[in-house]
Amino acid sequence: MARSINQNAYSSALPNFRNLGIVLRILLIVNVLALAAAVVQSADARTLWQELPEVSAVVQPLLILSLLALAALNDALKRLPYYLGVTAVLALELALTAALYVAGRPLLEAEPAPLARYWVLVALTTAALLFYFHLRGRALSPALSEARLQALQARIRPHFLFNSLNAVVSLIRQDPRRAEAALEDMADLFRVLMADNRDLAPLAREVELCRQYLDLEQLRLGERLLVEWHIDKMPHDALVPPLVLQPLLENAVYHGIEPRVEPGVISINIYGARERVHAVLRNPYRRDGDHHAGNKMALANIRERLQLHFDAEAGLTTQVGDDTYQVHIVMPYVKNREA
Repeated sequence: MARSINQNAYSSALPNFRNLGIVLRILLIVNVLALAAAVVQSADARTLWQELPEVSAVVQPLLILSLLALAALNDALKRLPYYLGVTAVLALELALTAALYVAGRPLLEAEPAPLARYWVLVALTTAALLFYFHLRGRALSPALSEARLQALQARIRPHFLFNSLNAVVSLIRQDPRRAEAALEDMADLFRVLMADNRDLAPLAREVELCRQYLDLEQLRLGERLLVEWHIDKMPHDALVPPLVLQPLLENAVYHGIEPRVEPGVISINIYGARERVHAVLRNPYRRDGDHHAGNKMALANIRERLQLHFDAEAGLTTQVGDDTYQVHIVMPYVKNREA
């Protein structure tokens, strides 16, 4: 699985054949083409239902075997130059077609079409799929994805900067060391915001960034802000999109803590399970008032960033209770090989 979606300049690359989104697209496109072939060969609806199982009997075994072979060879194919990778994929598909033709021929009642015909159909379908993924890669980069990713990066609200500066100013005389630490946290936080945040980043660094952000918010909110961390089962070597958690915590503070007079608890639970990284954030919630405006836009932005990085393998869901609001993020477990 690719570590990043660096879009500085698009370079042709084969799709990640282990990505759920890629696999689903291949399944959909091939089955639509098979249905179209059955329709072309059928004279009416009655013969269509007779033709469709025959086409499926030829297409489905090759499709399943191809997906398994491509997934197994994914890393090796990704290391090849693009043109060699395309050649290797085409050769693999032709070889699988020949193997299934020889193995399945005795099982067929009627004499099958010549092998050359199947080779042509498989080569055209494979070329069409690779061309589609090539165009899709170009559509996601460089200008479009670079602009979208930079625009979708979470930006801390201006009021946070002003409030934090005011809190630091009030601390300078009372607690100079704490004021200095707060300024260092602000510098780290805004350094990340100003950086080129297109590559995946260590989850441990994201958690540290969230701690720095919450420490700054606690300067002004004091005992009204209570934080519970549950990260004992967190995979420290995981890679995640930068600033995928901090904006959610900012929403939790802005929408869940600030409207309250009494203390409120923000809970952060991060854990790994079945090659997935889960992040569950909970905060107090009040249905009345208009303090929740803009929350959906932030969530939509994070969903789109997850999709740009992980396609269909990541997701974000929300759950509203009587007095709590929960956000649950699920991402594939991409390991930091440098850790």
